[in-house]
Formats: sequence, C-alpha cells, structure tokens
Amino acid sequence: MSLFDRAVVFATRAHRNQVRKYTGEPYIMHPLSVAEIVRTVEGHTEEMLAAAVLHDVVEDCDVTIEEICEEFGTVVGMYVEYCTDISRPEHGNRRVRKDMDAWHYSRGPAESQTIKVADLIDNTADISKHDERFWQVYKNEKWMCLNLLTKADPELWQRARTQLKELW
Repeated sequence: MSLFDRAVVFATRAHRNQVRKYTGEPYIMHPLSVAEIVRTVEGHTEEMLAAAVLHDVVEDCDVTIEEICEEFGTVVGMYVEYCTDISRPEHGNRRVRKDMDAWHYSRGPAESQTIKVADLIDNTADISKHDERFWQVYKNEKWMCLNLLTKADPELWQRARTQLKELW
C-alpha cells in the first residue's frame, strides 16, 4: 500500500466520528480535498500528499506528532507539525492565537506552507458560502496568514489570494 493510501486509511479512522460543520459530510472529505489541491502543484511529493490528508489529525483527534512520525516518517511528521495550530485558549483571545499559529506555519518548509495554503483554499470555500458572520473574521485571518506563507507554491498562493479577493 502506498504512503498516501496508508495516510488515507489512518486519517479516515482518526476522523471517523467527525463531520464537517456546515455540510454534515464525513470530515475526511476535507483532508481529501486538501490533498487533491496539493496534487495540482507541480513537483508535489507522496510525502506532501500524505501530510495533506493527515494535516488535521493532531489538532482534531487523539493523535500525536510522534505517532505520525512513527507511522509515516519524520518528513511527513514535520509537514503535519507545521500545519498544526500551536495555540491554546489560555494563550489569549482569538486574534493572539491566530497570530501565533500563522507565525508557526511561516516557520515551516515550502511543502508544509503549500499544504496550509491548500487548507485555506478549501476552508474558504466552505466558510464564505455557509457562514457570513464568521466569514468577516476568517477572511482577515486568512489574509494575514497568506502574507506569512511566503515559501508556499507561488501558483497555489496566487490562487488562494485570488479566491480571497473575489469573495471579499
């Protein structure tokens, strides 16, 4: 079984009891969509695709970065780590936390930044369509985050920026 296929099985199991907030569809559809966006990037790797499908398991499930590294290798683990929020509620208000998280993403390699941009693209489509009130907050957070993800694939980064400008 390929690295990507193993990651799909792992992520599907980890997210098994979760659904997407706005659509009620199985949560795994989001990481699969992020992986498909990453697949459009020239030069994507199997490790990037695996990390894309695993990008939310540490944040949303009972899974650690160490488990990801053991199961999928340190490269995939590093990509997932740099796509995972580091802030906690005790760190302050939402603005402070999102600034912390964006700074963390910006320290990651180009591959993890590319995955994060794909995640932003997929989330933007859902949030802008289904939650006008939260969209007013999220679009500013996305703009700030994009401005820090300077190592991401330039074409994908431009796609995210265009999407945001069109929906603004």
